[in-house]
Amino acid sequence: MQSFYPERFERDMACTEADWLRWLPAAIGDRHWKLQPGAAGVRMGDGALGLKWRVAEPRVIGLVRMPRLLVDFRFAGIDEPQRHAFMKRFDLYMQRGGG
Repeated sequence: MQSFYPERFERDMACTEADWLRWLPAAIGDRHWKLQPGAAGVRMGDGALGLKWRVAEPRVIGLVRMPRLLVDFRFAGIDEPQRHAFMKRFDLYMQRGGG
């Protein structure tokens, strides 16, 4: 989790589009949202979050190939504390790890 989330940023996600679409509803929570091919719009009070994604070439490290999805985040009418609160939840739901 970051301490600050700007109005616009891009992330390089290590997942397939199918993974992303499976995780997205829980990460967004109970907010109203609309899915379109390669994009989603999320209502956040009087503002909104626009998400756009595209599949990138996999990351290759030796014999390991990891999928990549480039995701653009664009908040409109959402102040910094609201962005931080939303992204804190979003990041926790999207976080994957192993041990």
